[in-house]
Amino acid sequence: MKIASLLPSATEIVCSLGLQEDLVGVTHECDFPIGIGQFPHLTASRISHETLSSLEIDHAVRSQLDGHGTIYDLDTDLLQKLSPDLIITQELCDVCAVSYKIVNQAAKTYVADATVVSLEPNTVADIFDTIITVGDLAGVRSRAQALVTKLSERLATIKQMLDSVEKRPSVMMLEWLEPPFAPGHWVPEQVAAAGGVCLLGESGKRSVTTTYDKILESNPEVLVLIPCGYYIADTIRQLEFTKFPASWREMPAIKNGEIWATDATSYFSRPGPRIVDGVEILAKILHPELFGEPTEFEAVRLSGDLLKFEL
Repeated sequence: MKIASLLPSATEIVCSLGLQEDLVGVTHECDFPIGIGQFPHLTASRISHETLSSLEIDHAVRSQLDGHGTIYDLDTDLLQKLSPDLIITQELCDVCAVSYKIVNQAAKTYVADATVVSLEPNTVADIFDTIITVGDLAGVRSRAQALVTKLSERLATIKQMLDSVEKRPSVMMLEWLEPPFAPGHWVPEQVAAAGGVCLLGESGKRSVTTTYDKILESNPEVLVLIPCGYYIADTIRQLEFTKFPASWREMPAIKNGEIWATDATSYFSRPGPRIVDGVEILAKILHPELFGEPTEFEAVRLSGDLLKFEL
């Protein structure tokens, strides 16, 4: 079976099931496992994340989508040339990947015999279900079931270690810096599984814009920066262009030095197997006495000096 993945998380699922040799094309954002970026790229972004601030990126995305456009290009000529049997995409978020409508129309036009499947996870359980779905489509259901079992066991181990813990710190997972976004989908579950209380976010619901005032009022003890699609270095770079309200200096998380930057792309933005890695990283941030400190590749504690405040 020839598989085209138009979603980084789908690429990770396919590879975790031992199907890397079946991939014929991936997205420009696919970077895991190592070496996957050498596969033909079926997509390209119209927005440069490297040169724009958080606010500028938000404006560019909204401008494109409000005009019923897209922020991604799909290489239909390459799609036709690769002629995949299975195309994996999504309808969950037009900011995360090429829209399902575009993919579906392209498939009908250029690879009529291909099966197009849309993965729509909103919770951790949904993510596990998508792994089983991909396994079924590729004829390796037993591998998918074994992977889900291992991931579930890792979550169960964390839960068991936290059973005797009474103090669950309040956590603000900031999914975008400017404008600020409160977390949704599986992220609140990740926080709860790691022994924290997620603020301003609802499990299984969409991430939503919020305000700096609401975040301050929620009184977070821990502030974790997880801008969607960003690595740790990207987040730190974006802090140069972001000014937080002066009132934030009184936030418990900032006063106590509990400000963290994580690899959001790998562990929080993509609904794939590494979501469980994200829970393990959060557990280290929230309960280092039980799980040890996170490595510099997992999370970085930020000095308050890195945050800029309005006068």
